[in-house]
Amino acid sequence: MTVSIENGQLIVTVNEQGAEMTSIKHKETGLEYLWTADPQYWGRHAPILFPIVGALKNSTYRYEGKEYTLPQHGFARDRQFEVVAKEADRVSLCLKADEATKAVYPFDFELYVHYELGGEGLQVRYEVKNPAAKELLFSVGGHPGFNVPLTDDLTFEDYYLAFSPMKSRITLPLKGAFIDAAQKTLSATNTNLRLSHEMFANDALVFESKGLTKITIASDRSPHSVSVAFNNMPYFGIWSPYPKEAPFLCIEPWAGIADTLEATGELSEKLGIQTLAPGETFMTKYAITVK
Repeated sequence: MTVSIENGQLIVTVNEQGAEMTSIKHKETGLEYLWTADPQYWGRHAPILFPIVGALKNSTYRYEGKEYTLPQHGFARDRQFEVVAKEADRVSLCLKADEATKAVYPFDFELYVHYELGGEGLQVRYEVKNPAAKELLFSVGGHPGFNVPLTDDLTFEDYYLAFSPMKSRITLPLKGAFIDAAQKTLSATNTNLRLSHEMFANDALVFESKGLTKITIASDRSPHSVSVAFNNMPYFGIWSPYPKEAPFLCIEPWAGIADTLEATGELSEKLGIQTLAPGETFMTKYAITVK
C-alpha cells in the first residue's frame, strides 16, 4: 500500500513497505525528482537505514556476549510500517520491535518516520524512541536517489555537486564495504564537483559532516536542481553504481556509518553508534528542496 501527500507544488508518494518514498513530483512541470527504482541499476528509491548504516564485518556484531547477523543497512527498509498519522501535506509511519526483529537485534525500539511538505521542499524526520529499561544502540540514515539527468536532453556529466558551506571536508575512503579510517583525507568540497561515473569506481564517497550541510545537484544547462540539507547527521555518502553508468545519484545523510577495517564487532564500540537512554527519544532530519 502507498500513501500520498501534496501541497501546491509537490506530490510525494510513500510506500508503507519500508516507509520508503517512491515519488517526488512537481505539479507544474511534471518533473519526477526521485529515482524510479529500475532494477537494471538499483531496485530501490529511498530506503531507510536502520538499525545500522552500511555493512558489518562478516555481517555480524556482538552484544552482551551474543553474536547477531544483520544485512547491510539493517532491516527497516524491508519491513511493513504502520501509518499512524495522516494529513493532506504530511504523514507519519511507525515500526516497532517484534519477535522477528529481536532475533537479529535484541532491543525494544519505536522508529517513526515523518514526511512533511512545505513550499518547494520536503522534510524527512526520523524519531527513535527507547521504551525499554536498558540503553538502545542504533544507527539511522537516509538513502534517497535522484534522477540525474532530470530531463532527457542532458547527461549525467552535465551536472555538478555544489556544497554549502563551501569548505573542505574529511573523506573516509572505503576499502571494500568498510571504512579505511587510517586513510582519511581532506577533500575539496570547497568547490563544485563535476559528476562522472568514474568517481564512484571505489564505491560511495563518504564524508564527515559537522553543522549544517547542504548538497545540491545542479547543471549550468538547466534551471532544475535538487538539494539535500541536514544538520544533526555526522556523516553523509554520495553514491551511484559503477560501472553501470546509472542515471541517478544518491545523497545519503547518516547518523551512523559502516564498520571500519579495525572494527571489533562489539556494537557498543562501533564507529558512529548512537546511544539512547531508557525512556528517551532521538530525533534527526533532512530536507529535500527542488527547483
